[in-house]
Amino acid sequence: MTVAVVALAAGGCGKSSTASNSTSGKDGKYAGQGIGLAYDIGGKGDQSFNDAAYSGFKKAEAEFKIGGRDIEPQAGESDADKVQRLETLAKAGYNPVIGVGFAYAPAVKEVAAKYPKVSFGIIDDDTIQAKNVADMVFHEEQSSYLAGVAAAKATKKNHIGFIGGVDIPLIHKFEAGFDQGARSVNPKIKIESQYLTQTPAEGGFSSPDKGQNAANGQIDAGADVIYHAAGLSGQGVIKAAAQRKVWVIGVDSDQYKQGALAGYKDYILGSALKNVGGAVYDLVKSVYDGKPLTGEVRGDLKSGGVGFADSNPKYQAMKDVAAAVGKAEQDIVNGKVTVATK
Repeated sequence: MTVAVVALAAGGCGKSSTASNSTSGKDGKYAGQGIGLAYDIGGKGDQSFNDAAYSGFKKAEAEFKIGGRDIEPQAGESDADKVQRLETLAKAGYNPVIGVGFAYAPAVKEVAAKYPKVSFGIIDDDTIQAKNVADMVFHEEQSSYLAGVAAAKATKKNHIGFIGGVDIPLIHKFEAGFDQGARSVNPKIKIESQYLTQTPAEGGFSSPDKGQNAANGQIDAGADVIYHAAGLSGQGVIKAAAQRKVWVIGVDSDQYKQGALAGYKDYILGSALKNVGGAVYDLVKSVYDGKPLTGEVRGDLKSGGVGFADSNPKYQAMKDVAAAVGKAEQDIVNGKVTVATK
């Protein structure tokens, strides 16, 4: 499975990359200003989570010709800042309005209640129950299981590592799947595990230096394949792995294909994909068609909502690794394997 991602450098805080005048879709059903997208910590240009959302934003803009506005986060911002950002988009007529990341949950809940005629979406949160909100969530543990299988098959030392951005339940799902997948190959494999920070405010998702230091520590300990679920911080993990000539597994986007990571791509074994771009696109399409998605919308391996990117020719050449990952994917889809979330 692949996820198309458009990667650009991050813009200034609170600025939009595009804007539009009021427009109508097919049969005149759509009459909003376009798509409103508010980024999570790390912003556009993280080559991962936020850029995956941006790819869906751009695809929908181009296909439906409705324009849009995407807004960067600010360092150390509060829930009130997020509320103001979403209200700005809703008041201006953007529809849908999407918060990228679980941190937007309080803001989406508050603003959606104020603007019942606007469709809202939130990625990575399933706690909001409102008729005009789509909770776009994923089985991250499934794609992480595939990453674990790949790591356990590729390691030459039976020693691998996991680096999570922030010590929270969402990222625990990534670790749980990775751990289970690796141990399905080798129950005795050694797995290093580290979380960069306890809270998002401490920079766990936005500090490449923290990711690089953590990766170097795991490599020093003996790990020769590292999987990260750390957003922008993951760029540091990838850099360290490439410098030390060990394998690294990316997350959310196909990081082998990201331009900003081109210098390290030979060491990116694969990426555990989360089709955030597809979720954004699907929500926009539903609003454009006059049938807005609502409630929980969860992507899994069977639906193509998650997957494993195999773009690196070196991965393709590792027939045993590719075969093991392919079998693991079929076992999950067929229900032979159930992946833990904790």
